[in-house]
Amino acid sequence: MRRSLVYGVAGAAFSLALVLTLAGVGDDPDGLTNVQALVLGLVQGLTELLPISSSGHLILVPWAAEWTYLEQNDRFNQTFDVALHLGTLVAVGAYFWGDIVRLVGAWLGSVRRRQIRSSDERVAWFVLVATIPAGVVGLIGEDAIADSLGEPWQIAILLAAGAALLWFADRAPQERAMGDLGMRHAVAMGFAQALALAPGVSRSGITITAGRFMRLDRDAAARFSFLLLLPTVLGALLLKGVGDVVLGDLPDGWQGPFLVGTLASLASGLLAIDWLLGYVRRHTYDVFVWYRLIAAAIILLVIASGVREATF
Repeated sequence: MRRSLVYGVAGAAFSLALVLTLAGVGDDPDGLTNVQALVLGLVQGLTELLPISSSGHLILVPWAAEWTYLEQNDRFNQTFDVALHLGTLVAVGAYFWGDIVRLVGAWLGSVRRRQIRSSDERVAWFVLVATIPAGVVGLIGEDAIADSLGEPWQIAILLAAGAALLWFADRAPQERAMGDLGMRHAVAMGFAQALALAPGVSRSGITITAGRFMRLDRDAAARFSFLLLLPTVLGALLLKGVGDVVLGDLPDGWQGPFLVGTLASLASGLLAIDWLLGYVRRHTYDVFVWYRLIAAAIILLVIASGVREATF
């Protein structure tokens, strides 16, 4: 996707979200406001695609700002989560549309021949195989993980632990491209991705970390992470979207926040992809290591000082 188009679409999406917010379209002052939806949408797009944990930040931002509506209204929270992830899914799909078409064509060709020949075919099968462990773990354990994890103090620990892993992984040689990896790497990547169900781990962070441990170059690790997002998030959206949105009754006051959140996450997601791919061609991932460590320290300091409770 051309950079001018990236910035044009991102600017248009953000501008529309801002206009809807300022106009108060569908705004409910007793529910999740459009301003809150705008902030959370921007946070979702940035943190889903940068290796710093979107699920963690979507808990930490309301915790820090004392926005309790989503925490107290789980049904609204679940459906709003669909809207936020739809925005980032569209961002990745649009940015990598050419790659997606090429890889799908390669996969279909390998299925017809019953043989994997080209690099694109290996990448396509890698993405598919790596999606399976995360999907299975998500179906079986998502509720248990949500009930046991996600408190601010736990997120702080996982942010710091993820920072350490990313730092060590990023010292590996940059020897491989995406097409050089095999199915055993795909399975390992899939189980690594499953760890991201715990808020604070970061789906992009753990997959980039796994990719660097596998000696992918930094650009390939980031691109692989983005491609892996597509089937994983699409599957989750179809599952939640059908159950919570299509077949379920949408909660009161959903229109404004859902539209604003989706547009905002689309805008910030596009910018995050473009910036990250440009950045890691010239730099290490250390900036994200430091961000995670500083964020973890601030969270623990806020809790220790009594400004906020350790739980939310």
